[in-house]
Amino acid sequence: MRILQVTPRYPPHTGGVETHVAEISRRLAARGHDVTVLAADAEEGLPRRETRDGVRVRRLRGFAPGGAFHVAPGIARAVRRSDPDVVHAHNYHSLPVFFAALGLVDAPVLRRKAGDVRFVVTPHYHGGSASDLRDRLLSLYRPLGGWALRRADDLVAVSEWERERLWADFGIDAAVIPNGLDVERFSDATPEERERPYLLCVGRLEAYKGVQHAIRALSELLEFDLLIAGSGNYRFELERVAREAGVGERVEFLGYVADERLPGLYAGAAAYLLLSEFEAYGMTVAEALASGTPCVVRTGSALDDWVSDAGVVGVDDVSRDTVADAVRTARGRDPDASRVVGWDAVADEIETVYH
Repeated sequence: MRILQVTPRYPPHTGGVETHVAEISRRLAARGHDVTVLAADAEEGLPRRETRDGVRVRRLRGFAPGGAFHVAPGIARAVRRSDPDVVHAHNYHSLPVFFAALGLVDAPVLRRKAGDVRFVVTPHYHGGSASDLRDRLLSLYRPLGGWALRRADDLVAVSEWERERLWADFGIDAAVIPNGLDVERFSDATPEERERPYLLCVGRLEAYKGVQHAIRALSELLEFDLLIAGSGNYRFELERVAREAGVGERVEFLGYVADERLPGLYAGAAAYLLLSEFEAYGMTVAEALASGTPCVVRTGSALDDWVSDAGVVGVDDVSRDTVADAVRTARGRDPDASRVVGWDAVADEIETVYH
């Protein structure tokens, strides 16, 4: 089967969507499928064409205001000139999904094969954004984005919460196939040892991720340090918050953390905190649970789906007292990772959708 994956970014860029696309792509390639990725992330230092883990990667130039949207009209042209059996586009909140749909409208291959090309979309939809400006732009984009979603033969949500939002906002149903995880890599991890117990946050450093709330709560959790793994321009503001809260000496910014260290960081943490305003799934929560680490999450997005796990405490108020109380509660919980599935199982379900 000839499979064309369309995504805003691809590794070595990091993030939930990037991981999702890379994990299913390399597994499908290992099963004998011909897999090509079109990514809108061409930049200095990255080859425009390469093969990674058996997957052909083609990077196209795009314009990404504020690091979002990835306006890359070249994707439509590349899709139009391709000859796939399946086009699978990812991330509603970035324009490559729209350009993939646009490229299929007049694609000669569609006319030649009488509609044999399947168009699949995994929106990773969370309905909001990290800024008022992006929200306004998303509002303007909705007619185009909705048109692209309705052209899909199959829509795949990564959580029940996302499925419900897609129905509420667009009136479109979706199958639910959750994100996967290399479960053994996390469940077998040796906990990182430090002189003092620590709490952990992992992810891009942006305001909506809510790391600032974890920092402020540290003033009520004197026995803990806070480790923050990830990078982003919001780090300077987080450093300021730590100084103002008087906890700067107990907050450590780790920056980028290599894959081989990350499982041990999770396993050694007293609790993992994800206080994000919106998520379509919550990959880092799955990683923490697989490592045996209890979690505190902010409710109001797909993170709601995790609160039913015995090891997860949800908060709808991110004040320092509430977050601190939730951390103390979570420490007494025993995580259950039975809901966390492996990437092989995810690839099985995706392959079934393609067929």
